[in-house]
Amino acid sequence: MSNYNFTVRTKADLINAVETYGIVPFFANSIPGFSVEEHAAPGIWYGEDSNWPAWDWKGEVIRETGCAYGKFFENKAAFVSRDWFPDLANYRRDGYDFDSRYDEGLAAYRDKELYELLDANAPILSKGLKTIGDYRKGGKKGFDTIITRLQAQCYVVTSDFVYARDKYGSAYGWGIAEYSTPEKLFGSEFCDKVYEREPEESYQRLFDHLRSLFPAVDEKLIRKILK
Repeated sequence: MSNYNFTVRTKADLINAVETYGIVPFFANSIPGFSVEEHAAPGIWYGEDSNWPAWDWKGEVIRETGCAYGKFFENKAAFVSRDWFPDLANYRRDGYDFDSRYDEGLAAYRDKELYELLDANAPILSKGLKTIGDYRKGGKKGFDTIITRLQAQCYVVTSDFVYARDKYGSAYGWGIAEYSTPEKLFGSEFCDKVYEREPEESYQRLFDHLRSLFPAVDEKLIRKILK
């Protein structure tokens, strides 16, 4: 039994799902049925056709809904609405902004180095961030691990996807992730809300929300997703 019922046939369907349910993982995960992948109509998902429109819609959904997008659950990407992201960030950050986390010895120097570089240049494409940070063969290592961790902690979000264009102006290839911080992307709307509750209260709100969407799912799976 699930109260998480939709089918994604169009971009509008995906936008409606984000605005209705608040938390919409892109890929299948520990909770059955909790993803775009599992609710995608035939022909819009990777491997089903030569076109994969669900991928192409991601940047537009981010821009049109004002939601957060990033690797927030089990190192997999998800959309989180502007109403629910402050609670997720508060809980995952445990009430710390990044400087405070580092000062308390809760973040590694390599995380601080990449976070500050991104923050100073946001929004910035992933390839540009790698270039200015010297994350390349023979240079610094660990970019993917660090950027994934910073997203899981909700200090970094994917703010858009940018496509290469041919001489006719047509987009092609995979979209290149553009990164930002929630503070830079959402401004006061986020900053004024993120720490207004205790982290434990934010966690309980998130748990109760997912419980209402999946009342028959083992609570352990909900706790695993939120961990």
